[in-house]
Amino acid sequence: MEVKVKNYGLAEKLNEDDKEMAFVNYEISGLDLDSINFLKENLEGEIKVEGSDLFIKIFYDEDMSPFHSEESKLKIEDFIAREEIEMKFFISSFLEDKE
Repeated sequence: MEVKVKNYGLAEKLNEDDKEMAFVNYEISGLDLDSINFLKENLEGEIKVEGSDLFIKIFYDEDMSPFHSEESKLKIEDFIAREEIEMKFFISSFLEDKE
């Protein structure tokens, strides 16, 4: 399995009362069809399948975003790599539950 951060930032607010939310788009490849279907049915967030790749958009409170700190802006490549590792671990752990 391979996880890539494809995009991240602040989501557009639909109206003035909405809280500002951050998002991260992940691309997950190298999964079998059963795993893709399991994740599609059980994960939260916006999920899309294109071919054999799974795309997940996860929303965070801005303060909880993996990329909200000033340090992340200085070392963005390090933070992206760490986030990819953490998501890979999360997906792997989540898939263990299907068995």
